[in-house]
Amino acid sequence: MTNYVTRTATTDDETGLDALLSASYSTLMKPAYSETLSEDALQLMTKSNPTLLASGTFYVAEAEDSMLVGCGGWTIERPGDGKVEDGVGHVRHFATHPDWVGRGIGQAIYALCETNAGAAGVTVFECFSSLNAERFYASLGFARVRETDVELTTGVTVPGIVMRRRI
Repeated sequence: MTNYVTRTATTDDETGLDALLSASYSTLMKPAYSETLSEDALQLMTKSNPTLLASGTFYVAEAEDSMLVGCGGWTIERPGDGKVEDGVGHVRHFATHPDWVGRGIGQAIYALCETNAGAAGVTVFECFSSLNAERFYASLGFARVRETDVELTTGVTVPGIVMRRRI
């Protein structure tokens, strides 16, 4: 098994991150969404967010050959509306390359998020989970709050699940 390291993402990771997101989401989301996941939604979801890359709270897992094999992060601001709620952080844009699923990458990145968010005063994490990722987040202790339609941009939504966890 090839090893990987986790590190804080930088804006230089954009190309590798876009490749990771495309490989991950186009493969791993299809069984949960079938035809409901539009090409427009997939194109938006598989592009890295420059604000997240520059935030210092977004992380990547990098294989020995420099390929990015996992990512995820957190922000104080809620995705979509930027709302800030005291003590609440938001888990953002997690993905694992399909060939690397089951190797603890998501858990390792989540542990970084929890440690750093806790040090910043976050006591609760919230996430907008995709349907296929609900089991992953539940394995980390997140509980389902409600189903929702996550708006990616005006007129483009994806069915999802709001989940929360005390940290």
